[in-house]
Amino acid sequence: MQYAHSRPIRYAGNLYGAMPPRVVERPCTAPTRQVLYADLMATRRGEPAEEKLARILSSWHLGLGVMPDWLGLGQRTFRKLMDYHFPGFNSTMLENPGRSRDPGRHGETRDLYELLMDNRTRHSLSEAWMADIIVAGCMGGDHLWQDLGLWSRADLSSLMEENFFPLARQNQKDMKWKKFLYRKLCETHGMTACRAPSCDACADYAGCHG
Repeated sequence: MQYAHSRPIRYAGNLYGAMPPRVVERPCTAPTRQVLYADLMATRRGEPAEEKLARILSSWHLGLGVMPDWLGLGQRTFRKLMDYHFPGFNSTMLENPGRSRDPGRHGETRDLYELLMDNRTRHSLSEAWMADIIVAGCMGGDHLWQDLGLWSRADLSSLMEENFFPLARQNQKDMKWKKFLYRKLCETHGMTACRAPSCDACADYAGCHG
């Protein structure tokens, strides 16, 4: 069967510039986020990333956070991720929220992706998928852990340490993760005094991502 939702979900699609906010009604027969999380964990391969991925996926299916369709990976890569990390789970049961990424921020997403890829812990394919997921979450307007659909800031800190340890260990002052990532981008481009909340709000956007 297909998972459904217990209440209407309002989507903030305008965060991605792709469509106006809308309300989607779905049947009231769904498991809770915790139940879906447990179902995913019961089929996991057994790698550290899967606990956080299961939380992201269970929130995403219920319309929580701002993650786009296929977690920003595209359908084919999303299926590969699911087959690898949750081989016993029928991923067709998960529903896309109907959100797309903003192509106008390609330069920004490219630079964030390169920053994360250069700082992977084990240089694994799974970490490359996680880099794409984090970049998609960075396009939201809230705290990164909330935009990703994680359940706490501690979840995100653990995810960063597991997958991007060379980068995570530099956050010695426990800066908010989204701000920290953008600060690292500014340092990369020789701009150490960036105060914008995200790159698209910064006057130097073209200089950094052009």
